[in-house]
Amino acid sequence: MISIQNISFGYNSYQKVLDDFSLEFSQGGIYGLLGKNGTGKSTLLYLMMGLLRPQKGNVSIDGTSAVLRRPEVLSEMFLVPEEYDLPPISLSRYVRAIKPFYPRFSEELLERTLDNFEMTSDVNLGQLSMGQKKKVYMSVAIASGTRYLLMDEPTNGLDILSKSQFRKAIIDSMTDERTVIVSTHQVHDVERLLDHICIIERNKVLLNEPLVEKDQAIDLEELFIKTVEQKPNI
Repeated sequence: MISIQNISFGYNSYQKVLDDFSLEFSQGGIYGLLGKNGTGKSTLLYLMMGLLRPQKGNVSIDGTSAVLRRPEVLSEMFLVPEEYDLPPISLSRYVRAIKPFYPRFSEELLERTLDNFEMTSDVNLGQLSMGQKKKVYMSVAIASGTRYLLMDEPTNGLDILSKSQFRKAIIDSMTDERTVIVSTHQVHDVERLLDHICIIERNKVLLNEPLVEKDQAIDLEELFIKTVEQKPNI
């Protein structure tokens, strides 16, 4: 479980991004983290990884404080940020470098996910387009075998076919123990994918509940607008 308890955080002393904010993610399932620009979605992911330190409160991963960045905790977490760069080396060399940090890394799953994205493993990361880099990096993230997979705007830069491939890749990699948290504005890209929805605004959780009607189309954009407009003073 990821537990966020009464945290406050700001990038400067004049304005806090999060103030006395609490939220929990139970283990297992695909969570959608939605909110307006500036509500702290990306910040939350970095706080979960221990890459940012809350000024008040605590973020814990299975009972261990995230800021400690213990190896046994980090080996169960993988972050796909919205923006990143990859070294100009072969994918095989890149995998050899990071694989020791993830005990359940699966090269078989990597090959399967790359194939799903119509990519191959014999690529040089420095020669790929941004869209191709995203596919490769998400394939590595999925193959890491971590219990927690955090993704910030994963479908940005992907074409329509690639977005469909992304959804299939995530579903194919899911186990009862894996928790995927997707922070996104592209709600229509993930609305068929999610098990659970969290909508945050103004340091509050407006909605945090499972999506039980998995056999029916759910318009997340409509749900988001309705939820925000119903609680304008929260």
